[in-house]
Amino acid sequence: MPSPLHDHLRHYSSADWRTAVEKLSAAIHPIDRNATDIWFAFWPLALCLEFEKLAADGEPSAEAVETLARQLKLMGRWRLADQIDSSHRFLYAHRFWPQVKQAIQSTEDFPQGLPALITAVADSATRRARVDREMLLGITAVGLMTLRQVGREAFVAAPGTVHLSDKAKAISAHQLAKRRARNESMGPLGFMQGIRKPWTVTFDESDPAAKFPVITGQEIATAAQADKREYRSRDSRCTPNEGPIPVECRAASCGTCWVGVLAGAEKLSPVAPRDEGQRLKVFGYGETDGETPLVRLSCQARAYGAVSIVIPPWNGFLGKILDT
Repeated sequence: MPSPLHDHLRHYSSADWRTAVEKLSAAIHPIDRNATDIWFAFWPLALCLEFEKLAADGEPSAEAVETLARQLKLMGRWRLADQIDSSHRFLYAHRFWPQVKQAIQSTEDFPQGLPALITAVADSATRRARVDREMLLGITAVGLMTLRQVGREAFVAAPGTVHLSDKAKAISAHQLAKRRARNESMGPLGFMQGIRKPWTVTFDESDPAAKFPVITGQEIATAAQADKREYRSRDSRCTPNEGPIPVECRAASCGTCWVGVLAGAEKLSPVAPRDEGQRLKVFGYGETDGETPLVRLSCQARAYGAVSIVIPPWNGFLGKILDT
């Protein structure tokens, strides 16, 4: 069935989307400002466009898709169509996904310009969710990009499930912001720990158990090794007894260990331009410029405080296909 909205969204380039998200950033609730940028780094339109080229003469064969996936060295769950309801689980506003999805599906008028369209759909969603627009701007941009990449049929078919426990859904944005900002005290005997002070890395804010300690100055991926829980069943890239972050080389060569930094980016070591910075460009993992980039290689990022991260479900080499 034709989708006027999907057809309309196809007119916007990767640069248009970047500009729109940047323009709306200040209006997005602070709790999801970083998360929105991270989602767009995790699911770049450029990757979708590369596979769409295979469909120029009809539905591409499974062999053609797999060949391209091998060329880009894609590993993990890189198909957004398989994660329509869950790819944005790390956004606080994910709890309002059913209302946002309904607003997108019922959109018939297209204001001029992508920022205006995102804002109009967010306004429609606020009437369903009964929250302020700033809370829904990020998830609305994410939802529209999801529709753009997966198509109307798959988008409508997704049930609109919220992938959070009732306990996680009950946490307010204020409570979550307070958790992120908490400065972990050394305690009365903390001075005895010196540079061995342990901090906490949170890798799933909706799960109280999704944490592991990191010693001051230690690489995040190295710290994750101490977490011996079983993770391979939910991410085939994980190595047994190596923690929740997939790692292959520990030398910034493979790109497997990339993460998004939801909070605490300023507590990580700077990106070394000739090592991590150069490799991030090869992998095509979003914008890495600035003092506190939100996408890092966890085998290179050293922690000097508590941080909250999100682990993407895939990795690959996209640098050669990204437009500049």
